[in-house]
Amino acid sequence: MQNKKVAILQSNYLPWKGYFDLISYVDEFIIYDDAQYTKNSLRNRNLIVTRNGLLWLTVPIIIKGKHLQKINEAKILGNIWPIKHWKTILQNYGKSKFIDNVGLILNEAYFENKFEKLSDLNIFLIMKICKFLNINTKISNSKNYELIGNNNEKIVNLCLQSNSNIYVSGPMGKNYLDTKYFTKLGLKIEWFSYKNYPEYKQRFNEFHHNVSIIDLLFNYGNESKKYMKYI
Repeated sequence: MQNKKVAILQSNYLPWKGYFDLISYVDEFIIYDDAQYTKNSLRNRNLIVTRNGLLWLTVPIIIKGKHLQKINEAKILGNIWPIKHWKTILQNYGKSKFIDNVGLILNEAYFENKFEKLSDLNIFLIMKICKFLNINTKISNSKNYELIGNNNEKIVNLCLQSNSNIYVSGPMGKNYLDTKYFTKLGLKIEWFSYKNYPEYKQRFNEFHHNVSIIDLLFNYGNESKKYMKYI
């Protein structure tokens, strides 16, 4: 049997570079938005670099009376946020070398589409950025698979249904994955490392790694791969 690597993660809003490195590293990336939505997480917000430090770009979500909703059920609140996000981006990246190239992706998401659900917005942006970076990994959705059992069982079943025998997990997975259960069913766990990323020149003083990938893309465009590890 040929080895096939799979990673399973929730969608994030404009994820950081490590998220895209993980996508590039595996053979199939399953977006698991059947998980419960959590307020004030990376599902609906991410950081950018500004002259005054880090700043959150947050997509407002309808949460009243919906505390148990899944990520793929979360609806976006209002239609003013795209204007605010784009204005903030222009204020801080308007003079960046690749504002026009990368800006096309954001303009398409913000102004050419009207996304009702957060998951659809996130997936649209993730797919567009993957295309920009020439990442050709198969990206699928957990809703197209059968979800069975508890957390560990769901992950194992997604691996088996996708014909994968290597599950690639971030380091946080060490806190909750039952490695013996994976081994029992013939699955190997590989721990993905987000360490040792090279620094790159950002527009302002102090360097920050854990920011949205748009910071790297605005500054380096197609050369962004030089500052990633697996593309």
